[in-house]
Amino acid sequence: MRETKAIYPGSFDPITNGHLDLIKRSLEIFKKLTIAIVVNPHKKPLFSVEERMAMIRNAVRNDKRIAIKSFDGLLVDFARREKGTTIVRGLRAIADFEYEFQMALMNRKLYKSLHFVYMMPSEKYTYLSSSMTKEIGLLGGNIRQFVPALVVRKISAKAAAIVLQKRK
Repeated sequence: MRETKAIYPGSFDPITNGHLDLIKRSLEIFKKLTIAIVVNPHKKPLFSVEERMAMIRNAVRNDKRIAIKSFDGLLVDFARREKGTTIVRGLRAIADFEYEFQMALMNRKLYKSLHFVYMMPSEKYTYLSSSMTKEIGLLGGNIRQFVPALVVRKISAKAAAIVLQKRK
């Protein structure tokens, strides 16, 4: 058996405790994990790629088993460049399954030797998403239970900057 190179792709805008749950459990299965930040030109992220990388690095405490990279374009092309063989994804609900199922089938057509591992998050994170967390945080809600402390501070700073900008 060869060593599996696992990749956990996502926007991570921002990283949540649900993401961290999947990262921790992925490392119980795989020796190494690449967290791959997707740069999607069709989305307007709250945080830059560099900010997201820094927040992830802080959250995983520079764990040597984890590489943090970004990519644009197709996931299969990134996986080929990285010599990745397995994609790790989270499934929270039926809607996630339908989307992930379609993506996996399409990606397998493009890169036949790519495998997909799906994990359900711990029950306490099944409802959690970066989008909801951002919205709550930007509207002044308490998000401490959903994200690492650094992310709370970063979202609060973004919210304050938005308020200042609106006043001008």
